[in-house]
Amino acid sequence: MARYTGPACRLCRREGTKLFLKGERCFSDKCAVARRGQAPGQHGAAGGRKRTKEYGLQLREKQKAKRYYGILEKQFKTYFVKADKKPGQTGENLLTTIERRLDNVVYRMGMAESRREARQLVIHGHFRVNGKKVDIPSVILKKGDVITLREASRKSEKIKMLIENISARQVPAWIDMDKENIQATISELPTRADVDFPIEEHLIVELYSK
Repeated sequence: MARYTGPACRLCRREGTKLFLKGERCFSDKCAVARRGQAPGQHGAAGGRKRTKEYGLQLREKQKAKRYYGILEKQFKTYFVKADKKPGQTGENLLTTIERRLDNVVYRMGMAESRREARQLVIHGHFRVNGKKVDIPSVILKKGDVITLREASRKSEKIKMLIENISARQVPAWIDMDKENIQATISELPTRADVDFPIEEHLIVELYSK
């Protein structure tokens, strides 16, 4: 399965904003964006962010959304094509569909410090969907789906640490979370208002519509 394996902080610096790719580190004084706000490479250090043309703005917005959710180009484009065929606003359809990815839901449950970690936990088979093992992070969940932690996974030291900290994590309203039993139910489909990261999705639509 293709995935980005390079430095996560470099992506945040390239987009000029925190993408929250490294969990608690992003909220500390170790954050690369806070320490070195310029884009990586000699051009970033020399002149700041000068790309202001229409295409450049559209491209950066698409890259920012992809990197925030940890999705590569081919799959992101597939989501866009499907979103464009649905009724309603294409940009909103795109974001709310991605929000329902299993790895994102595990992260939203508070069972991972980052989406990258959530993806790894899903791949390792720590979660069940409607009682069945699912190890594909890109699975799109539906209203009524129930996500549970595999019982054997509770023995893992990493999982134990995540469970201890889960009470401090805020869960979005469209997920009904039973933190005691580590069980989440998709009670409603997410709306555009549930996407709590600043993304101008109309720029992404304009880019793909050319």
